Amino acid sequence: MRVVLSIGGSSINPEGKPDIEFLRKMAKMLKESKHEFGIVTGGGSIARAYANAARELGAGEYDADSIAIVSTKQNAHIVIAALGGAAHPNVPATFEQARTAFDGHKAVVMGGTIPGITTDSDSALLAEAIGAKRLVNISNVEGIFDSDPRKNPNAKKFATLSYDQLIALAAESDKRTAGTHFVFDMLACKLIARSKIETHFVSCRNMKDIAEAIEGKKHGGTVVR
Repeated sequence: MRVVLSIGGSSINPEGKPDIEFLRKMAKMLKESKHEFGIVTGGGSIARAYANAARELGAGEYDADSIAIVSTKQNAHIVIAALGGAAHPNVPATFEQARTAFDGHKAVVMGGTIPGITTDSDSALLAEAIGAKRLVNISNVEGIFDSDPRKNPNAKKFATLSYDQLIALAAESDKRTAGTHFVFDMLACKLIARSKIETHFVSCRNMKDIAEAIEGKKHGGTVVR
């Protein structure tokens, strides 16, 4: 079975440098799994910093997005390094390339693809392209909440949501600019809904939850189906 992982940049480089412990634990888990993995990496704080700097220097949104995409691909390369021979050694530029890159490899790792498209949407498109019916979103948040838990200590976490409920929550926050969006953007929500891709939202700090989500089992995050 193929499973897509969308790994947020904040999970890979939470303080502006790669989290070696997280990468080692994640790589070990994936290499021991019976599944094949399509992986999409976000850009995190580095991508946001470069995109914002580009805007301050007069760049438009297309160029800010393009610069952010470079950071996502840098993170893809560090994930490939962690996986070693289990991963295809190159970062595919397109979903078509990713689809054909599994031959002899357990994992294929991508960054962003097109300006204006977040890595959330890239992960949903990759799932469609490779026929994955399960997607695991790994970030620095424990799931989906009714408000930002970093700002509201009383925020309520959802254990389960329907696709329509997720779309309604995303609609409240969709801004379509690099580095600023709901935990899963509107386009990504609609893509998983149209293809009925079961999507799990878990924290990078909880390897047990990540492992359970990969298997489609109950965990402490949020499941959308």
